[in-house]
Amino acid sequence: MLKEYASNYKGKTVGFVGMGVSNLPVIKLFAANGASCIVRDKNDLSDRDFYSELVNLGVDFICGENYLDGINETLLFLSPAVRPDLNGIDQARKNGTRVTSEMEEFFRLCPCKKIAVTGSDGKTTTTTLIAKLLEAQGYKVWLGGNIGVNLFATLDDITENDYAVIELSSFQLMKLSESPDIAVVTNVAPNHLDWHIDMNEYVEAKKRIFSFQNSSSLLVLNLDDEYSEEFKKCAKGNVRTISGNTQNGDIYFNDDGIFENGKCLVNDNDIRIVGRHNRYNYSAAYSAVKELVSVETLNKVASEFGGVEHRIEFVRELDGVKYYNSSIDSSPSRTSACVNSFKTPIIAICGGYDKNIPYEPLGELFKNKVKYTVLCGATAKKIAAVFDSVGYGEYVITDNFEAAVKLAKEKALSGDNVVLTPASASFDMFKNFAVRGNTFKKIVNSL
Repeated sequence: MLKEYASNYKGKTVGFVGMGVSNLPVIKLFAANGASCIVRDKNDLSDRDFYSELVNLGVDFICGENYLDGINETLLFLSPAVRPDLNGIDQARKNGTRVTSEMEEFFRLCPCKKIAVTGSDGKTTTTTLIAKLLEAQGYKVWLGGNIGVNLFATLDDITENDYAVIELSSFQLMKLSESPDIAVVTNVAPNHLDWHIDMNEYVEAKKRIFSFQNSSSLLVLNLDDEYSEEFKKCAKGNVRTISGNTQNGDIYFNDDGIFENGKCLVNDNDIRIVGRHNRYNYSAAYSAVKELVSVETLNKVASEFGGVEHRIEFVRELDGVKYYNSSIDSSPSRTSACVNSFKTPIIAICGGYDKNIPYEPLGELFKNKVKYTVLCGATAKKIAAVFDSVGYGEYVITDNFEAAVKLAKEKALSGDNVVLTPASASFDMFKNFAVRGNTFKKIVNSL
């Protein structure tokens, strides 16, 4: 399939706006099948590992401030972080260039059923849980999108009997004109407002996960999220709901477990990963695939699955203090979910890159539930101002990440938990949240 697809562009020019390791196999695919490839990127890429290899394949690079000038490619792929409405890209469309993305092309060509998850919080765990449930039931699953492998590059291996399970960010959704067979929206809370024009654009991007569905499609929504009613009104297919606050959800949970029609599907004590937010994740995941997965399989996965890396990930215990890495917590809503997962005292490490989202939700929460906070990074003073406004003074600010971890250790007593839960992105100090989390783990393991 892929060779035939790429061969359609033999002798034509294919462009890629934004270069990353994930789209390397796609560039090689087109180059190997006779297309002239151009990589366009605002950054200088000449020192990257892949640069020489691609140059040897005949790939051209246009880098720097004018990287979007003079686009005349037949086909243009946009990476997730590139806005689709940039001036040079808009002009390219007017000139006849077909603008797309790897995810758009995957959706167009994928032969199997597609299950996709989006949301401000919990989408990676929910996506992973759906894949785990299907795999445990015996299905062949392809996990990707915002996590996992490059799904477009695996199209030749996917059969119509498989399932593609896809995490979709708002960045990716803005470039999609197709929807999955089954869509899940975990919740919507302010996020990525440094990239989106405003909250309304962010919400509209999330809605695109189900905007192109039909009457046989399924949409899973969280009744406890304020946007669920609006989304239900726009749904084109079947709607299934979850809740942790009311039994009105098709699947609901409480302190005893997860239920359907009054019947307990899985006891809360049998779910290995902690946190109320993970009960939402389990409820959403099972709702998406309950026609495909037995209750016995649900219980098996619940008892065995230990969680996704960087999401309240247990690192070690030292002198009676437990250390957790939740570097994925790049927004206040994620941090709130993390903090509410603990029943014993927390020493929190917060702060990072500023995405222009409000930190007010952390004020009262930290005042009531967090023993002490170490603030570090670009948002440290912004978060401190919120703490001051509610009379929470149990914090310190440092400009050094390693010092932050050591300060947290000094404040912690036996029985406490030291938790990295930044409530901010990582880009002020680290390449991404994974590097930040791995750095934290390295420091903790060296204590």
